[in-house]
Amino acid sequence: MKRHIVLIEDEPAIRENYRDAFERRGYRVSAYGDRTSAFQVLRTALPDLAIIDVGLGDEPEGGFTLCQDLRSLSKTLPIIFLTARDSDIDSVHGLRLGADDYVTKDMSMDHLLARVTALLRRADAWAEALKQPDEVVHRGRLALNVDRMTAEWNAQPIDLTVTEFWMLHSLVQHPGHVRSRDQLMEAASTVLDDNTVTSHIKRIRRKFLQIDEAFDGIHTAYGMGYRWNAHEA
Repeated sequence: MKRHIVLIEDEPAIRENYRDAFERRGYRVSAYGDRTSAFQVLRTALPDLAIIDVGLGDEPEGGFTLCQDLRSLSKTLPIIFLTARDSDIDSVHGLRLGADDYVTKDMSMDHLLARVTALLRRADAWAEALKQPDEVVHRGRLALNVDRMTAEWNAQPIDLTVTEFWMLHSLVQHPGHVRSRDQLMEAASTVLDDNTVTSHIKRIRRKFLQIDEAFDGIHTAYGMGYRWNAHEA
């Protein structure tokens, strides 16, 4: 069965170009030009992956709103933001709302397809993991349930996206050892630029700090990557 991609893009020419490109590569594509019509359909049947333009018609940040709505329906649906706005502010805001990736419209189709393939592969791995007995990783005050993809700190839940969970999992596997950005991307089965990886790490830290102001679990190894604080193990 063909994998189902939903594309929400308000510019008809761009929308059709992406639809044609994905269909030529064997995907089934549903395309919408605005947030309202897209969500009316998606609220009853989720696709395998969603690609959302940030600016939708008269809603400059309609894509961000749609992402929040979809994330409330599924924590694991792969979501990619597609936009012409190449700014760190947009990128960080999009990741805070739960998107898995963020790309600009000048990115090559081959690169976008690589990211789509990686996210779908990760979704498949997650679905397969649900069939196995729960595996829980304990590192001091941290507990990661690998199969349910849940995290707790001091017995309090941390709400992580799929990308954030696997990056954190990679860090805690070997406390004190540096994980490069490439290794974190590989662990999360996705393809991101360095700035986006950094944004994910900042977001993970922020979530821990919201429940523990003294959190010091993730250290930056400048020019190398990140490590899990061995003292928290």
